Amino acid sequence: MTSERLDQPRELRRSLRPHYDPEAFGRLSERIARFLGTARFLVYMTVFVAVWIIWNVVAPGRLQFDPYPFIFLTLMLSLQASYAAPLILLAQNRQDDRDRVQYEQDRDTAERNQAEIEYLTREIAGLRLAMGEVTTRDYLRSELQRLGEDLRERP
Repeated sequence: MTSERLDQPRELRRSLRPHYDPEAFGRLSERIARFLGTARFLVYMTVFVAVWIIWNVVAPGRLQFDPYPFIFLTLMLSLQASYAAPLILLAQNRQDDRDRVQYEQDRDTAERNQAEIEYLTREIAGLRLAMGEVTTRDYLRSELQRLGEDLRERP
């Protein structure tokens, strides 16, 4: 029975399972999915398939490695599709998670902005009410002109 100290890190245990970083794998899957959705990938795949078919039709019999009906090509394309679909789904799930976080942050920001707008609206309303009680420059000027006229009219 060994006593483990809580103030010391645990010793690394060797495991038979391979270690992988899910975040790094997710970033890699996103890069692959992004590439699979480009015109460049479609051109590459088209060229690859065309070269494969042309080689196996035109090349001499001993150099053909996948004669018609191109079973090995079909297998390769099926294998590519079977890996592409989960990678694309993984990338979409990661994007959904990012979108959800962004939506929550946007909602929080919108709530803060709404609260600030309401506060400023109340402040402006309070200033308008206070301005009703304060003598404005125009009002003071008009009163001084009226008093000046009253003084000029008196003998």
